[in-house]
Amino acid sequence: MDDTSKTNLLNLDQLAMQQFFIELGEKSFRGTQVFQWIHQHGVTDVTQMTNLSKVCQQRILEHCTFDVPQIAHDQQSVDGTRKWLMRLADGNNIETVFIPEDDRGTLCISSQVGCALNCTFCSTGAMGFNRNLTTAEIIGQIWVARKALNDHDKDSQNKKITNVVMMGMGEPLLNYDPVIRAMSIMMSDHGYNLSKYRVTLSTSGVVPKMYDLAKDSECALAVSLHAARDELRNELVPINKKYPIKELIAACKMFFADQPRRKITFEYTMLKGVNDTMLDAKQMAVLLKGVPAKVNLIPFNPFPDTKYECSERDHIVRFKNILVNAGINTQIRKTRGDDINAACGQLVGNFVDRTMRSKRILEKRSQGVAAHA
Repeated sequence: MDDTSKTNLLNLDQLAMQQFFIELGEKSFRGTQVFQWIHQHGVTDVTQMTNLSKVCQQRILEHCTFDVPQIAHDQQSVDGTRKWLMRLADGNNIETVFIPEDDRGTLCISSQVGCALNCTFCSTGAMGFNRNLTTAEIIGQIWVARKALNDHDKDSQNKKITNVVMMGMGEPLLNYDPVIRAMSIMMSDHGYNLSKYRVTLSTSGVVPKMYDLAKDSECALAVSLHAARDELRNELVPINKKYPIKELIAACKMFFADQPRRKITFEYTMLKGVNDTMLDAKQMAVLLKGVPAKVNLIPFNPFPDTKYECSERDHIVRFKNILVNAGINTQIRKTRGDDINAACGQLVGNFVDRTMRSKRILEKRSQGVAAHA
């Protein structure tokens, strides 16, 4: 049997793994054991899975693979942030970022090769879109990152992955089933054993899937808002034309309706002269009234040829104070990894753009240069 006809075991959540091993002629608990070897212990060498019988090991070798992304490039920021360019089997590349802090280690992972949403302040969107990631390619980013960080080393407390955020390349809710399976592996007691409070999905507002997510996962939710009125959000986050703010906020109010202590994080990138006026802040305060919200104000991280600039620091502080005075928990996010283009909105990877968006942008820029020559 060649590898293309074998089952990549990293595509399976725990229940699917149990069922697969039943079909393989084994007891279901063998599936749980292999699941633990892969995700708890970081082991994919069958000969090291010492609680499996020789017959079981042979069946795995005949019918299964353990394929994960490969590290193509590894960069480390002066602030300790680490970014990996990960190569996929088809030659496309994605980016994954680890952000260490004193009390946590956050891994920002991708859900798609590129992004189809074309948010105008995000370099990923400008690069276009190729395809969705498989569950194995999503969860494989954690598996690879742990290996790279020596996360199993008891002396590496500052390198532990304690939190995972689906905030890398792509819109997670447009790759729904593989993302749900990957997050269930993250939160499984036999997988990565992450608390539901420590796995966060960030969406630009795919409203119908937000209702599904509330039923299918206990993960935390972040919403990329960036504007408090439809006219401006239509420009910054084009999916707003399909699911306007009123519908988005209704879905947010529903999301944790039966969990009153949980809050939704609203992400708001501060763009100078675009969405950072004091009127914008007041509109935001009105919009989030009655919503279980906390707000992250994100200083804009520039990328080549962007038309935007970051708001000045004192301006961001005044914006924050208006929200705080309205009773909304608001923080200014600290920029991390911008010297290696690992900050929010800077992930681009390297892939074939099936949407041709990046080509159209380059053509438009060259036409502009020619017009001014």
